[in-house]
Amino acid sequence: MMQHTMFVQFTEPIPEADLNQYLADLERAAKGTGVLQTFAAQRHIPVPGEERIPAFIATAVVQLGAADLEALGALFAAPEVGEVFSTWRARYPFKAAWANHEALA
Repeated sequence: MMQHTMFVQFTEPIPEADLNQYLADLERAAKGTGVLQTFAAQRHIPVPGEERIPAFIATAVVQLGAADLEALGALFAAPEVGEVFSTWRARYPFKAAWANHEALA
């Protein structure tokens, strides 16, 4: 199984309810592709003082699982997934970093 681990950093504060809706919209769109096998998402838990570290600090982490690299590619080529990103980026600008990898042991 291939995993896509994505770190999402909203560049402005996002209300909890809106973050939850973003994650729900992403899950719904990804499931709609028919290739998603697993989905998990969590909000970042801050550590005191981390804001002084010059690093990319995510607002949330999302992990999507698909059978193989081809299925993972299909997931992110799906128009409905791209629409979620576009819609939410227009409401709350965000940056993302990710890694595609096999399951971590």
